[in-house]
Amino acid sequence: MLTAGLLGGVMLGAGTTLAGDLPGEGVKAQPIKSSIAEETFQTLLVVKALEALGYEVGDIKEIEYAAGHVAIANGDATFMADHWDPLHADFYTKAGGDEKLYREGVYSSGALQGYLIDKKTSDAYGITNISQLEDPKIAKLFDSNGDGTADLAGCTPGWGCEKVIEHHLDAYDLRDTVTHNQGSYSAIIADTIARYKQGDPIFYYTWTPYWVSGVLVPGKDVVWLQVPFSSLPGERAGVDTSLPDGSNYGFQANTQRIVANREWAEANPAAAKLFSIMQLSNNDISSQNLRMRDGEKSVADIERHTNAWIRANQETFDGWIAEAKKAAGS
Repeated sequence: MLTAGLLGGVMLGAGTTLAGDLPGEGVKAQPIKSSIAEETFQTLLVVKALEALGYEVGDIKEIEYAAGHVAIANGDATFMADHWDPLHADFYTKAGGDEKLYREGVYSSGALQGYLIDKKTSDAYGITNISQLEDPKIAKLFDSNGDGTADLAGCTPGWGCEKVIEHHLDAYDLRDTVTHNQGSYSAIIADTIARYKQGDPIFYYTWTPYWVSGVLVPGKDVVWLQVPFSSLPGERAGVDTSLPDGSNYGFQANTQRIVANREWAEANPAAAKLFSIMQLSNNDISSQNLRMRDGEKSVADIERHTNAWIRANQETFDGWIAEAKKAAGS
C-alpha cells in the first residue's frame, strides 16, 4: 500500500529529446490508483501509452483518493487516471489545486452515481425517493441485521462518495433511520447481490461505469432513487445535481480525468499532451469491468484486455502517440 510521502521522489526530469529519441527516454513516471481493482484497466492503458513514448513507468501503486491527490501534488507520484470531476473537487483543492496539479481534457465522460433499491420492493411500496426512508416503516424493509434501520451498502472510507453520503444522511433527515455500512466496497456489494438473489430487499450505492449495473440492471432488477432536493458538501454546496432529463440522484454527473503532478507535466510536454487527449468510453470500461467480475481479474487477464483494446483501436492509440510526440518537438 502506498502512502503519501513514501514513494521516494519521482523524477521530474524534462522530456527534452535529441533527434530520433523518444520524448520520455530517461524519465520515470509513477502511476497510482485507488483500491478499486477495476480502475487498473484504464490506468494500464495510460501506462502503455507512456511506455510507447519511452517513459520508464513503475508498477501501479495503490492509495485512496484523498492521499493520492496529495502524493501527486508533492511529487511522490506522477499521475492517476481516475480523478472524478467534480466528485473529487475538495481533494483537488486541498492538495494545492492548479498550482500543484495538472488536469486537462476528459478521459471518460457521463459517469453517474446514486442510490438504488430492488424493483420488487419499489413497486410493492411505491418507493421512488430516498426521503421516503425517513419513515421508520419504510426504512425497516431494508433492515438486514435486525436493528430497525435501513442498511445502506455504502462507500469505502476515504472515497469521495463517503462525504456525499454522510452529508445526505443529515440533509435528508435520514440519520435516525438509515445506517451507512462501510468497508471494502467489493465485499459489501457482493453481499448485496447475494441477498438480492435470495429475494431480500436491497438498498445500495453504486456508480457507472462499473460492472454492478450489468448484474443488477437499472429498470429491470433495480431502480434509481431520486432525492428530494440537491445538496452537496464542501465547495459544491448549492450546486444543482439534476440531470438533463430532470432526474436527480443526488450526485452530479461526473467525468473521469487524468490528474498529474504539474511540475512533471510541464517538464514533459509529450506526456502532458497525452493526458489531455486520451479518451475511453464508459461502455469500454464497463465491458472490461464485467469480464473481471466474471473471473478474468488476474494481472495477466487485465494486461490481455488492455492489449486487446489497443489492437482494436490501433489507429486511435497511434494518433495519441503521434500528437504527443509533436508536442515534444520529436
